[in-house]
Amino acid sequence: MLTTRTEILADGVTLHMGDCREILPALGKVGSVLTDPPFEDEAHTICRPYLGRSLGNGKREFVTDAPLQFAAIDEETRTEVARQIAALCDGWALVFCQAEAVGRWRDALESAGAKFKRAMIWINPDAMPQYNGQGPAQGYESIAAAWCGEGHSQWNGRGRAGIFTHNKNTPGGKHEHETQKPVPLMSELVELFTNHRDLILDPFMGSGTTGVAAVKAGRRFTGIEIAPRYFDIACRRISDAL
Repeated sequence: MLTTRTEILADGVTLHMGDCREILPALGKVGSVLTDPPFEDEAHTICRPYLGRSLGNGKREFVTDAPLQFAAIDEETRTEVARQIAALCDGWALVFCQAEAVGRWRDALESAGAKFKRAMIWINPDAMPQYNGQGPAQGYESIAAAWCGEGHSQWNGRGRAGIFTHNKNTPGGKHEHETQKPVPLMSELVELFTNHRDLILDPFMGSGTTGVAAVKAGRRFTGIEIAPRYFDIACRRISDAL
């Protein structure tokens, strides 16, 4: 049986350890969802290279790792999570995904009653090169954006494009999760798609970057993470941000 745990870090900041499919039905309404769920099978390859700890002088350790330490998403999970997100959310749902999966998330969210609006992209200029020389490296991730609220969608970006450019590795940053997003990226999304004191939900919290960005911007936050190791990291990082 999966162990569950809840940590209340501050008024309006609550973290749950467990399977989001079991925890989401017990939650009340939230203002928005910003999340980075597991990607498709092809992203979970053996010997997946990534940049590790800083070595100083602007250099970082290069690590060839085993496959990602969590399972790829399956269609049953995608459908169920999309249904629960659409039922809980009164505003935007932003879901990071591969370009190949944008249509799958669009279909799942629309089937749940949300209104798909746009496929946006995060460009990371310092993405890991493709060392085998067999093709170009992956320098971006997609973000499926859907409106779950009543009436017309609203955001704080006016007419700007849904393109966000941030280095994956930020000065002084420390990667504590294989797919950790940079805080400046998540902070920009929080500012554009939510308002002060809104409640942001991340059902695939990982190491807690969405929560860090949320509390720094004066938002409330609810996060869910299934892995105890990452849950503990998220608790520490968000506590530090508070």
